[in-house]
Amino acid sequence: MDRVDLHQRIEAVWRIEAAQIIAGLARYTRDVGVAEELAQDALVAALAQWPGSGVPRNPGAWLMTAAKRRAIDRLRHAERAARVHGELGRELDALHAVAQADLELRLDDDIGDDLLRLMFVACHPVLARPSRVALTLRLLGGLTTEEIGRAFLTSEATIAQRIVRAKRTLAEKEIPFEIPRGAALQARLESILEVVYLIFNEGYTATEGADWMRPEVCDEALRLGRILADLLPGEPEVHGLTSLMEFQASRTSARAGPQGEPILLADQDRALWDEAQLRRGFAALDRVDALRVLPGAYALQAGIAACHARAATVETTDWARIAALYAALATLTPSPIVELNRAVAVSRAAGPAEALVILDELAATPALTHYHLLASVRGDVLERLGRLEDAQCEFERAAGLTRNDSEQALMLRRAQACADAMHRPPRSSDENIR
Repeated sequence: MDRVDLHQRIEAVWRIEAAQIIAGLARYTRDVGVAEELAQDALVAALAQWPGSGVPRNPGAWLMTAAKRRAIDRLRHAERAARVHGELGRELDALHAVAQADLELRLDDDIGDDLLRLMFVACHPVLARPSRVALTLRLLGGLTTEEIGRAFLTSEATIAQRIVRAKRTLAEKEIPFEIPRGAALQARLESILEVVYLIFNEGYTATEGADWMRPEVCDEALRLGRILADLLPGEPEVHGLTSLMEFQASRTSARAGPQGEPILLADQDRALWDEAQLRRGFAALDRVDALRVLPGAYALQAGIAACHARAATVETTDWARIAALYAALATLTPSPIVELNRAVAVSRAAGPAEALVILDELAATPALTHYHLLASVRGDVLERLGRLEDAQCEFERAAGLTRNDSEQALMLRRAQACADAMHRPPRSSDENIR
């Protein structure tokens, strides 16, 4: 394995293992900033040692061991060294032989999940809500500040400042690394659900890089969502979010071609949709209905996903109901992104001309000025209206705005298809009689 391949493999290992390592370290250090620094130190050690020794059989355990050794060195002269040193040291030998899943069985609360414990700490009410979300995405989602900024349509510098301030506040306030109970848990639930879904979305359509999807990121969000559903069986929005993620994740195998190229919903082979995940999606939505409350934002989105799941084709989809559900969602949580999705449904239910009116209004929204999906949807609507030159320009604009290589290639192909159609000679009258 050459050095480039090795570094790519190390990066892949880090993307998968980082959150678990940071969470495990934070349980001992009680400081998420220190935990992240120690995890980064372990990554530096791996980059130095693995080119010579090779990637170990259990890279996650190796990284955790390296990080905990650095924690011992760092904490030896600190006030808590006597209390923490022994606990860390006893686990070092076992970490080489015990897989990460086995370690989770030995945790000390009724959830038994370091990642979830870290999520509750990062979403503590002492932090402003935007800071909670940004910090949790950074620590648990493994996202860069740039990726988080794109998810929030916010500058990278703003996100970085939020994360730094959040870490400092948690350390200064000495927030305990524990699962809240009762009213404290409820107070943090809304931002936690938002974070889980943003993590899922980063895996569902990666904001940058060569890959269209990061299934392992989706899996992590789903895992956290299912844990939350078990923890809070009477909370409808937890089930709504879990249902939504199950429905969306069911399409994974149909969303990319042999070379990893994106396949949009209209072109997907629905026979490839995962039946087990569809069933779980419907079951979670049934649990929302059983609680007999007005649906929240996630339950409404799950209802939209259920419309797609029930339809055999794009043409037989109940687009009118989807448009109505998006309208209800826009009333509950006004957002230009919700309006953009409503425009897609309106284009199918009432025609592209009506959708274009909505899109033209959204084009004046500052938050969407550089949002590639607005240009992509406009391109689709203009193409269906026969305005091929305008559609080509929009697809090219979308390609220039996205940071995902696969998505960029898709937009350029659609732009080229419009250009080809404009230069194609008209068919004769005889060709039209078929």
